[in-house]
Amino acid sequence: MALNMRYLISNVLKITLIVCASVCAWYLGSLFADAVPEDTLTAAIDNIQRIGEKPIVRAPPPKRQKCDHWSPCPANHYAFRIVSGAAKERGPKICFEDEMIMSDSQNNVGRGLNVAVVDAKTGKVHGTKSFDLWGGDNSPPMIEFLNGAPSGSYILIASYDDASTRLTDDAKILIEKHGSKDIRKVNFRASWVFVSSKDISLPPDMKREKLMPSDATNRYGAWPAEVQIEGCLPRPN
Repeated sequence: MALNMRYLISNVLKITLIVCASVCAWYLGSLFADAVPEDTLTAAIDNIQRIGEKPIVRAPPPKRQKCDHWSPCPANHYAFRIVSGAAKERGPKICFEDEMIMSDSQNNVGRGLNVAVVDAKTGKVHGTKSFDLWGGDNSPPMIEFLNGAPSGSYILIASYDDASTRLTDDAKILIEKHGSKDIRKVNFRASWVFVSSKDISLPPDMKREKLMPSDATNRYGAWPAEVQIEGCLPRPN
């Protein structure tokens, strides 16, 4: 009888100790949970769950280049990008060495041909002008503007809407002398961009112009898609 009582008391004590230990553990856990921020606990659980996973290696975002080129130009070269207009909604853009020198936001573009002249040694803009070749006889003033470009200049040209209706043969001859192969293919509302120079040799393999004639495959109904060229122009010594 005494032996059974001791056995019973021993079991009661064990159960009591287990219950006390559980209550203490629950209480301490509650205190710890209140003291540690929820974000820290979540991060710790996530880290434990990720043990054994292969790390994800992410490439850094590409560094933005001048005029939104994919890669930088060589030393002693200027970055440029010329984009023609699109229908009547988006005007052309001419970027030179990361400066937007002609665009809608600059409020210096218009229907016809948009021309920018830049000093090749300094990179400074000599002048910009748009010539309406649908609503006015503006080939003569454009010829005068191109002939007036100083020696050692870069000339960048972008079309907008129609640039052919009043483009005279004299103007085409002058643009051909600057190196254009496509100026006589520019038809009504065609998209065309061109880069040239005055008294400066350009790299023979450099893309200098692009043309999208207006035809039945037009993207914007009566207008073709915009075209663009980009590249690197050498800075003369």
